[in-house]
Amino acid sequence: MKYVSTRGGMAPQPFSDILLEGLAPDGGLAVPEAVPQVCAEQLESWRALPYHALAAEVLSLFVTDIPRTTLDALTRAAYSAEVFKSEDIVPLRPLYDGMSLLGLSEGPTLAFKDMAMQFLGQVFAHVLHERGATLNILGATSGDTGSAAEYAMRGKAGVTVFMLSPNGRMSAFQRAQMYCLQDANIHNIAVNGVFDEAQDIVKALSNDLAFKARYNLGAVNSINWARIAAQVVYYFHGWLRATSGPGQQVSFAVPSGNFGNILAGHIARSMGLPIRRLVLATNENNVLEEFFRTGVYRPRAAAQTYATSSPSMDISRASNFERFVFDLVGRDASRVTALWHDLGKVGYFDLSALKPEFESRYGFVAGTSSHHDRLVTIRTVMDRAGVLIDPHTADGVKVAATFVEPGIPMLVLETALPAKFSDVIQEALGRPAPVPPGFEDLETLPQKFTVLPCDVASIRAYITEHASG
Repeated sequence: MKYVSTRGGMAPQPFSDILLEGLAPDGGLAVPEAVPQVCAEQLESWRALPYHALAAEVLSLFVTDIPRTTLDALTRAAYSAEVFKSEDIVPLRPLYDGMSLLGLSEGPTLAFKDMAMQFLGQVFAHVLHERGATLNILGATSGDTGSAAEYAMRGKAGVTVFMLSPNGRMSAFQRAQMYCLQDANIHNIAVNGVFDEAQDIVKALSNDLAFKARYNLGAVNSINWARIAAQVVYYFHGWLRATSGPGQQVSFAVPSGNFGNILAGHIARSMGLPIRRLVLATNENNVLEEFFRTGVYRPRAAAQTYATSSPSMDISRASNFERFVFDLVGRDASRVTALWHDLGKVGYFDLSALKPEFESRYGFVAGTSSHHDRLVTIRTVMDRAGVLIDPHTADGVKVAATFVEPGIPMLVLETALPAKFSDVIQEALGRPAPVPPGFEDLETLPQKFTVLPCDVASIRAYITEHASG
């Protein structure tokens, strides 16, 4: 398996090379030369596998330059009962009206990002050790990517993490999870801007090829293909748990900000997994919903990006969307390059001529959820199912309910545990979210972070001073 760029300017590379690169040298994103296919018989043979073994099977289709025995060891270490809360790793919980919750928040930072980051921590360490190399990871987070990455990379030899976050735009719990880490290889940088601006800085420095090479810059955001590949696994797991035989269809509802989580579903569906619909749920920052409704992609400026009660989705420019557009336009890299040129020049592009294919060919439908919707949904799920959900998952449940079809299970992807957003739970239910064991004093711990201006020069200077290698 080799990887190419969505913009056509990168020679095919093996997995381990694109793992360490982040953005492609031409500014595009790495994608497989061809999406591997899985047949019904292969799917059925995976039904009884524990999660770590299923992960090895799925990831082996994308990772062909690491020996299978090594990959087995990496997934076993990443997805263990010691790291997660039980042998299930990803439990499936029934809700009501044909909906179930795919529990992706059982990891060390209580968010779905752990599902990919635990594998990344293992595979980064392996590849760097094999090459005798060091890596400076530069990322941006709107909430959960940061803590998941830092907990997976803390103390890892040869890895230093620089994580940008929007100052004052995460929950107190999210900030405490990241900023309480005192490890020497972890650098939290709170920038005075919104997530989209922080993400732009990451892309700008990744596109500075001389700086990237000098400081061995890599990425853990979902621009890193390994993140997407690891997330593909839980779509297979969810399908296998929700069905009893070959060919049965399942729909997935996904709260979406940066488009990485639902892109993994698109990849799974492209591989042959019988997915009926991919239901994209946004909050008030509904740029992606607007695209699937109209065919026009029109990102918004920072000033028009709302601060909401599902803050991890307060994103108006979705990095991973380019990978889907690459497929949508027939994997035509020159057209993708032209579209992003138009985007930079006039602020939008129009693919409304392809709108009939969004659902018919790719299974995508979309909807939005408001603050009021979140509160009502949190109360409803608690009353009807006895399950407490966080506000992002509530966005998913609210939108999913409008697309449930008889006889087709609707799996809503959980994004985080409610404890991370206790203020919203208090508003919805009149009581705070319970704090999981071990996190009772989190917000009182000393915090280590640096506040910097939201500009490339400031971040460049900080990395120059603190980088390893």
